[in-house]
Amino acid sequence: MHPSTQPESHCSQHTLATVAIVGGGASGCLVATHLLDVLPAGSRIVLFEDAAALGRGTAYRTTDPLHLLNVPAAGLSAIAHQPGHFVDWLHDTIDDNIQPGEFVPRALYGRYLHAVLAAAIERNASVEWMHCTTRIVDIEKSSDGFVLTDDQGEACRARFVVLATGLNEDPTWASDALRADAHFIAAPWTQALPEHGDLLMVGAGLTMVDLAQSADHPTRKIHVLSRTGLLPHVHAMPPLPPIQPPAGITRLHDLDALRGRLAWHFERVRAATGDWRPALDGLRSVTSQLWRGLSEADKQRFLDEDARTWDVHRHRMPPLTAARFDALIGEGRVVPHRGEIASMTPTADGCAVTLTDGSELAVSAIVNCTGAVATLHSDALLARLAHAGLVQAGPVGLGIATREDGAVLDANGTCSGLFALGALRRGDLWESTAIPEIRAQAYSLATRLNHALRHGETPMPVDVYGNTLETTPESAAHYAQALSRLLRIQGGVEDALLRAVEIDPDFVLGHASLALLGHEWCLEGEGRDALKAALAAAESRALDARTASFLEAVNARLNSDGQHGAEALLQHIARFPRDAFAVGIAVPSVAFGGLTAGSHTATFIESLGKAYGDDPWYVSQLGFIRQEQGRLDEASVLVDYALSVDPAFGHAAHAKAHIYYERGEHREGLAWLDHWIATQSATTNHRSHFSWHAALHELMLGDTAAFHTRYLRDLAPPKVSGCRILMDAGALLWRGRMSEAWDREPDVSGVIDAAPAAWFEAPPSAFAAMHVALALATAGDATRLRHLQRFAEAHDDPLFVSVIDPLCSGLVAAVEGNWSAVPAFLEAALPHIEGVGASKAQSDVVEDTIVHALAMSGQTEAAIGLLEARLARRASPLDTERLNKLRARV
Repeated sequence: MHPSTQPESHCSQHTLATVAIVGGGASGCLVATHLLDVLPAGSRIVLFEDAAALGRGTAYRTTDPLHLLNVPAAGLSAIAHQPGHFVDWLHDTIDDNIQPGEFVPRALYGRYLHAVLAAAIERNASVEWMHCTTRIVDIEKSSDGFVLTDDQGEACRARFVVLATGLNEDPTWASDALRADAHFIAAPWTQALPEHGDLLMVGAGLTMVDLAQSADHPTRKIHVLSRTGLLPHVHAMPPLPPIQPPAGITRLHDLDALRGRLAWHFERVRAATGDWRPALDGLRSVTSQLWRGLSEADKQRFLDEDARTWDVHRHRMPPLTAARFDALIGEGRVVPHRGEIASMTPTADGCAVTLTDGSELAVSAIVNCTGAVATLHSDALLARLAHAGLVQAGPVGLGIATREDGAVLDANGTCSGLFALGALRRGDLWESTAIPEIRAQAYSLATRLNHALRHGETPMPVDVYGNTLETTPESAAHYAQALSRLLRIQGGVEDALLRAVEIDPDFVLGHASLALLGHEWCLEGEGRDALKAALAAAESRALDARTASFLEAVNARLNSDGQHGAEALLQHIARFPRDAFAVGIAVPSVAFGGLTAGSHTATFIESLGKAYGDDPWYVSQLGFIRQEQGRLDEASVLVDYALSVDPAFGHAAHAKAHIYYERGEHREGLAWLDHWIATQSATTNHRSHFSWHAALHELMLGDTAAFHTRYLRDLAPPKVSGCRILMDAGALLWRGRMSEAWDREPDVSGVIDAAPAAWFEAPPSAFAAMHVALALATAGDATRLRHLQRFAEAHDDPLFVSVIDPLCSGLVAAVEGNWSAVPAFLEAALPHIEGVGASKAQSDVVEDTIVHALAMSGQTEAAIGLLEARLARRASPLDTERLNKLRARV
């Protein structure tokens, strides 16, 4: 271990710390770890914690193996972008048979946090590290930052200070007489419990459960007292996945309305899954938003009326712990009581206690198990800082008031260089004590302080999803504009990014985003130039973890085969799920082919629910998935919510167009689309695809004249070019022909000429190849279709073999008039076509071709059967007319 990991007994008054951290529990350890990784060489970090071993804090100080973590090991990585980090450490250090779903002893987690910090110290020798085993009793503002005074009277100067002290146990419920009694145990984690005699534990949460297990023996009875009588629930095993909260829930700012909506949601989830836990676990992504949206009065009402119910459901016992505790109750060794202490009289060997339920107890000690208190007066240092005006109480008196980035607000509401994380931010965030929340705050805070050291006190720019942007505020504003346009399918994404890197040529994320955009939009030259600029800029600066990961993924995407490049970007998203720029490109959509298809897309989108909650862009994507799954009513609710937030939201409009199509509501869908295109699409990119949807409705209505007019006006070249000409115009031409909707053949040559020439030789994806094949079929080009078939047959991607190969063979047969051969080829492709990434609406062109081929080859009954099955799914005047014509033949 690096020598600097050894603690010092005091801090010299001459020490000037870059950052001083007060507190060495989980919060202090995690923020120190991230600071060590990002601060420039020569920085000095001083951490004050009176314990020699860091990482334990109150939570992980226990050595009792009966005290288990109340979260499975898989959910407790200290490093967000390495979700298996804790499990890997357990395998390497403790036992390689430990399973990710196990609840391991809490003491192990304290050891793990210490090891994580020690590793960070070891790999960052250029950053000076000091651990002082003293306790800070005062902090004062100075000309160059702050002066911290410890309990030995020593002073330390620091430019920035991070408060990571957690909360103190302050039993405000206890009378002065009880607090003064020798048989009252106010802080059971640091005070020994008596070995003999019955006990009264006041408080019925997880603290009590652990202490009861430790204190139990056959001759003892442990009484448990709480006002509600509620005990913690147990984790279900195996756990069910979280279910996202109702769309729009974060727009409810009234507690009663929120209660009603959540009650409905919980009941719906319980009916669907048999369990309420998925509903509660799904709230994690929006809990802080819901809390912040409430008024001060409603927050207080929640504390008074709902907080205990929330706690026993949210903070659950491991199954093994619950089984042990239930056994203690069943054997009468733990006796729950509902009420309060009515009176207490000291005795020679303890206390005589009367409870408000009438029980009279003789106990050797009264144990405070109500947990830590999140108020200023419960902590001497915080009280002193409040008196000096350096901090103020948080909402409803919980913790201290902070800005969104963790900067502490002083009495005047300004930030002076103090920062906080963890339990101290409970008033602002409500949920701020669990490891996932603390590790996110620690990473964000370290990035924020690194920016302040390198760029001054100007707040670090962040995007709308809270990701830090290592650039100037002006450049960041243009990046934010690009991100907003990307997620709304609006034009100008590339222009905004170009402006961002023009303002800040060293903006690595901006260059890398341009590189990825160029690659996905088939602008390979521009993409590679941008990647070179990103790599060059990265050489001259230390990157934060997200930017470094994104750059690595983009480099792989541009310089490896499609599969490995896609895997690299998906791995980046797994580490940083709120990187919405990366996600927006990875999801198949109007604008991008995406990196997944079919059920894999559904799994991918659903996995992002914790990161995005009811964000309108995310809800739009989820709505599209739900309509593809046939869950049309659910899809409508999601999409209508997104459009209520922003009527011009392109992804939501696109999903709504699909819902109308899948319901067979072609007249209503056409009217809605025409109105949306006329009133909301002025800034929308890929408008041709919305015209494609409108033309599809016209085709399904049998209005061939309107279908022709729209094609020539909105979809024919030169109105559309590039990749879109194949997806929209080319496919629509073939579908019109197979539906017998053309009374005259349109000019196809312009479509071929306007498309990317390289795609006809080697299409970059199966989705692209499918549309190349349809365009070639429309042009009657059997020669190039055969070339594409041979290319697909030899391709490494199984989708080319299972879909594109037989599709091309079937289309060659159609072009050459060999209609009887067409169905067998296309029916071989149809079961696998979902994997290509085409929507149901796009895939229907293959079924149209089969119907037409069956009719042309005299297989009328088979054609009738296909049309009847389709009409059973959705109405269509065109298909009804085609069916009637076929029936007339029989």
